[in-house]
Amino acid sequence: QVQLVESGGGLVQAGGSLRLSCAASGTRFSIGTMGWYRQAPGKQRELVATRTSNGNTNYADSVKGRFTISRDNAKNTVYLQMNSLKPEDTAVYYCYSRYRSGDYWGQGTQVTVSS
Repeated sequence: QVQLVESGGGLVQAGGSLRLSCAASGTRFSIGTMGWYRQAPGKQRELVATRTSNGNTNYADSVKGRFTISRDNAKNTVYLQMNSLKPEDTAVYYCYSRYRSGDYWGQGTQVTVSS
């Protein structure tokens, strides 16, 4: 069983930056895929970015060029650097991991971007 704990959300003005962190526990083995999804009020949860343990990344078109995902495989920790934030980035951001055919989610962290 994998547990995910996020940190780093908050309130920021448009154009600002935030960095999210997510640490996984419950396994001493490297997790295959880790990443971030988000859910805005009244909308479905959507992909933000994922990164595999060998470095392959996948970004939503809406965040390409502004967000960067990175990982520390030894610590099973994933980061999301968010720059040039926009009000439409406001959402609850969820950490995600896929490990041994199981999908795991964090509790979510609120990101609010004011205009």
